[in-house]
Amino acid sequence: MYRFLLSRQWVILTLVALALIPTMVELGFWQLHRHEHKVALNKVIADSLASKPVPAESLTAPGAEVKDADLYRPVTARGRFDTGHEVVVRRRTNADDQVGFHVLTPFVLTDGKVLLVNRGWIPAGDLGETTFPKIPAPPRGEVTVTGRLMADQTTAESGIKNVQDLPDRQIMLINSELEAKRLGKQVLGGYVELTEPRPRGDTPQLIPAPDHDDIGPHMAYAVQWWLFAGAVPVGWVVLARREARDRAQARERDDETPEPEPAPV
Repeated sequence: MYRFLLSRQWVILTLVALALIPTMVELGFWQLHRHEHKVALNKVIADSLASKPVPAESLTAPGAEVKDADLYRPVTARGRFDTGHEVVVRRRTNADDQVGFHVLTPFVLTDGKVLLVNRGWIPAGDLGETTFPKIPAPPRGEVTVTGRLMADQTTAESGIKNVQDLPDRQIMLINSELEAKRLGKQVLGGYVELTEPRPRGDTPQLIPAPDHDDIGPHMAYAVQWWLFAGAVPVGWVVLARREARDRAQARERDDETPEPEPAPV
């Protein structure tokens, strides 16, 4: 009755079904791992944002990588802004998805080391990204800054290509190693998103705190892939039984068809 399963068409269909099942199961686990990573990252962000500020040099140092557990930790530093070596980071958006720049200003600490400070977002203006924009000055003299500690940006992590030959004083990525070469100074690993002191006139616009409540759709996607994996053998059985039924009905019709009478001589 099911001898048709040995036909070329059904052998190919069965092999495809057998390949789809483990693939869909694996995709489900991949989405589950992404969900778990998102939940863990949200906890790190929440715990970090709720912690008290600590000196920046207690969590990072020249050439160091910012640990995952220290991401978004509030840190403080004492020093002065070096606007003479200020640069802007291209193609950054604000909360309203407007394209502009992030303002990256070296902050020279009292011991001579440099902390990179992202002072916030400014619009590109009428000249677009072709020239260095006009930027409101930070506080002068020695001040104390507070901000969220961030890891160096890389192409691998951000997906942003580090384009070369940009207009003067423009960069694509905030990276302490690259800035250390440009400045010729010791630069603490990572950088800081400024939260205090707030700029006059709210320009540059401070970078908002990250959203750590959204867990994304990854768990729903995982369940969907597993349901798809379960549906494959069910669908295969349904198709096989339907094929067997159709073939049986065809044989019955052939048996009921009377043989033609011989023509008279």
